[in-house]
Amino acid sequence: MSNFQDSYPTRKQSEPSWVERQDPVVYDYEIKQAEIDLAQLAFYEENGYLFLNEFFSEGEVEEFKANTHRLLDTCRSSTAPEVILEPGGHEVRSVFAVHENQPFFKELAVHPRLSAIIRQILGGPVYVHQSRINFKPGFTGKEFYWHSDFETWHAEDGMPRMRALSCSIALEDNTLFNGALMVIPGSHRVFVGCVGLTPDNHYRDSLRKQEVGVPDQQSLSRLVEQGGIQMPVGKAGSVLLFDCNLMHGSSSNISPFPRSNAFYVFNSMDNRLQNPFSASKPRPTFIASR
Repeated sequence: MSNFQDSYPTRKQSEPSWVERQDPVVYDYEIKQAEIDLAQLAFYEENGYLFLNEFFSEGEVEEFKANTHRLLDTCRSSTAPEVILEPGGHEVRSVFAVHENQPFFKELAVHPRLSAIIRQILGGPVYVHQSRINFKPGFTGKEFYWHSDFETWHAEDGMPRMRALSCSIALEDNTLFNGALMVIPGSHRVFVGCVGLTPDNHYRDSLRKQEVGVPDQQSLSRLVEQGGIQMPVGKAGSVLLFDCNLMHGSSSNISPFPRSNAFYVFNSMDNRLQNPFSASKPRPTFIASR
């Protein structure tokens, strides 16, 4: 358990709790890059996310698809801990630590156009806290239930403050039909403390299906009443940036169309991980870089 002050308690109480956000959303308002403007920065601050449709070129997208298919083919027979299978099946659900183990995705993690935006929002140097490819095959791709990433990163990884964001790059077209990500605008302003102690080695189950660290239905209903639900969708090569505490999730994919996304989590160098706040030991470094 962490010795640092816990500003966002979770998994410690018998009832869900609401804590108003105590950290900025945007850390630098002086525009220092040419990719997004002040209006887009303000939208991110207000809503907790920013969607950049067709951010990458068609040529880059073709590279995305070729490398994604190659990675999936390689991982289907892999027993590496970084390869996570669908619950109750043998399809690949996620592949972690791609910024360390896959040269193409390592380069994508430091793409200069993306890096400029991320440094703008987080106000300085960052590092990759986590990377993964999420696969959601047609007909069988399972859901990711509503959650705040920060709740898990705080409880199980020891991330002290809300100074991190996720960058989701569409490797295939994300549509209204193939289980695209849904977000609750404005939900990043409140931290929902969850009920239930963290089991030992919780990641072994939670990466397939998370049941501890998920918000209660009453809190979710309240957040949706306040902010609604949005589903930012677009062509392959589009980018979704969202705050570490934004409530988000996705439905299962019963369409014939696959959905694959590269996820990079960028954390401020000034927000490095401490001991976990609500777990007996940290998760492995392929999930949370220390």
